[in-house]
Amino acid sequence: MPGLNSTKMRTVAVARLSGYSVQQVRNLERDGVLPPAARTQSGYRGYEQVHVQSALAYRAFAAGVGPVEAKRIMRGVHRLPRPELLALLDAAHARLDAERVELKEARRAVETISAESIDDVRESDSMTVSELAMALGVRASTLRHWDAEGLVTPERDPARARRYTPAQVRDARIVHQLRKAGYRIEPLRALMPELRRAPRLADVGAALDARDIAIAARSQALFDGTAALSTIL
Repeated sequence: MPGLNSTKMRTVAVARLSGYSVQQVRNLERDGVLPPAARTQSGYRGYEQVHVQSALAYRAFAAGVGPVEAKRIMRGVHRLPRPELLALLDAAHARLDAERVELKEARRAVETISAESIDDVRESDSMTVSELAMALGVRASTLRHWDAEGLVTPERDPARARRYTPAQVRDARIVHQLRKAGYRIEPLRALMPELRRAPRLADVGAALDARDIAIAARSQALFDGTAALSTIL
């Protein structure tokens, strides 16, 4: 769909204006992110402003939703009917909104869980892997993975079966909420020992704040990509 203007540009000009390398511009055209460029009789590509705007839009979308989804959106820009393209953009915004909602829920849940008293501990309050997995709504293999990663390490009974004390159940509930909010394993591995030593909500709050900032940045990138598309559409 070239046609924003008729001024032809060489690949190097598109690269300079979009911030990509010459090879990256060619790769973006190959992948359908840019519409096909016109070719001279000698085989040189002739790009137009629509190619620059497409590259800029892709850069923004890649920051907002990742390169795979960004390519899908940009292919849709050049190939799909308008309603289908708008549906792709709506879905991207909806996913970010869902992440925001999950983050808010995690913040509330972590505050509530951390404030719960676990002083009155009884042996009967411990939970097996299957019991805790059912309570959290996760697979037992997920709990074993958290154990292997050092996030929630249960006790072992005489038969070497895992048993979770009330404190460990609380840890598992916190990990579950943070994972739902998109928090990665590696940062959680560093955070959980702090929570066990002294449940400092400030540390958890800082982690959630960082996640909030990241979502806001992706949302802005998605907005910028949509703005770049307006000149194309």
